Amino acid sequence: MLKTTVAALLTAAALLQSPFALAEKSVAITQIVEHPALDAVRKGVKDELAAHGYEAGKNLKWTYESAQGNGATAAQIARKFAGEAPDVIVAIATPSAQTVAAAARGIPIVFSAVTDPLGAKLVKSLDKPGGNITGVSDLTPIDKHMALVKRVAPEAKTVGVIYNPGEANSVTLVELVRKYAPKHGMKVVEASATKSSEVQAAARSLVGRADVIYVPTDNTVVSAFSGVVKVGQSAKLPVVAGDTDSVKQGAIAALGFNYYDVGRQTGKIVVEVLGGARPGDIAVQGVEKMELFVNPEAARKMGVRLDPKLIEEAKEVVK
Repeated sequence: MLKTTVAALLTAAALLQSPFALAEKSVAITQIVEHPALDAVRKGVKDELAAHGYEAGKNLKWTYESAQGNGATAAQIARKFAGEAPDVIVAIATPSAQTVAAAARGIPIVFSAVTDPLGAKLVKSLDKPGGNITGVSDLTPIDKHMALVKRVAPEAKTVGVIYNPGEANSVTLVELVRKYAPKHGMKVVEASATKSSEVQAAARSLVGRADVIYVPTDNTVVSAFSGVVKVGQSAKLPVVAGDTDSVKQGAIAALGFNYYDVGRQTGKIVVEVLGGARPGDIAVQGVEKMELFVNPEAARKMGVRLDPKLIEEAKEVVK
């Protein structure tokens, strides 16, 4: 009898420790556009949830929608998720976070890859967000990026920036470029693209006006990055990026975050909220770790010879 009781207790304890013992939860994730950096965030969130016992198809209802770069579609997704009332909505990138925040005021929201949560009016304070929202900010260290631009193109006097003026995150970054580029001896010229089909033309408009192109973490531009690379190669105009995934697509260099790690960091917050924590009581987190990626072959195609020291410093040299 005693042996039976002990066995039953051990079985019960094992069940409590098993991921399948967790109550079923629902997480809805919305993403403004699909490109490698944001896709990596999404995967990181999903893997972090699984690491804490929440597995899609078992005890987790996982719903994902992409707005395909369309603001109206993002708003539709936000309203749909608000109606479905999941336990947590995860919004990747500023436009998706803004639409969800407007539509789902009573549902816990965790954002990720949002450049300026204050400027985007998502939170009242980084330390005490308040309301039903918090998350992870990927504010780019623009001063360090301008220093990298100068190392790639030491003779550059003018840096051209391509961005979507409709993205609040990009507006913030371009303001910072205007602030820091002069510190590194460069003037700034700008080219705008409000949709992905305009990106290549925006890049062409910088030929003859800029000595180097810098692409910030703008979702519209990054989703059509191949067009910028084509212009850089044909015009021998160096291209430096704000995210490391763009280096694999043909940028010469980038100093950026590992967006999979950003997703894992975001997933930890989601786990807290699923456990009962209030998002508004959780401080907005930043990303500290930076990685340097370089692509010597891309540099060659754009007429640049990289400093060997820069290559030595790189976390990854893209072949």
